[in-house]
Amino acid sequence: MKRALLAEATGTALLLMAVVGSGIMGEQLADGNRGLALLANAVSTGAMLYGLITVLRPVSGGHFNPAVTLCFWLRKEIPTLTALLYSLAQVAGGILGVWATHLMFGLAVLQQSATARTGGGQWLSEALATAGLLLMIHGGRRHQPAAVPALVALYITSAYWFSSSTSFANPAVTIARGMTDTFSGIMPTHVPLFVAMQLLSAAVATPLLSWLFSSGVRGK
Repeated sequence: MKRALLAEATGTALLLMAVVGSGIMGEQLADGNRGLALLANAVSTGAMLYGLITVLRPVSGGHFNPAVTLCFWLRKEIPTLTALLYSLAQVAGGILGVWATHLMFGLAVLQQSATARTGGGQWLSEALATAGLLLMIHGGRRHQPAAVPALVALYITSAYWFSSSTSFANPAVTIARGMTDTFSGIMPTHVPLFVAMQLLSAAVATPLLSWLFSSGVRGK
């Protein structure tokens, strides 16, 4: 359990370093071109996810996301205590990752984002983005287990662009991004509804996806 919790905290920390750090670097180098900055942000995040899931999945399952952990708990694949400890490790790791990124770039460690991300469209975006992520995980585990890291990485890279919220799809990431007043930030007051939509989406999508990818005989 100690190794698994360390893996979840470390993985989530590195994920936030990729999200926040590439946002800062992209904005600095893009000379005001926010589309180019977002592209750098998306590619860096997707690449980091592929690496993290590949190397840490054998240790902890490679969740790095309380919505994914909720999904596994609902499927009775992990016990309640493990799910709670995973979620705490993920949130703590995400916050530490943001603080480490601020230190790397010579910024104030403690910050609050001033970036507004709210409204029905963005809340729906988070629900759909989270459901899509779980679709990749469920389907990949059922049909191509070895491809799960690539499926998740490619999906998130795409979802940065097709979702109006730029696809947080992760409560730990959302909470941590409330603590950075940089390119990837979100106002802390807007965090709760993002998190609520992500968790609600996981709760609704999990039984549907479990049925969709059940081991029943395919129709001819």
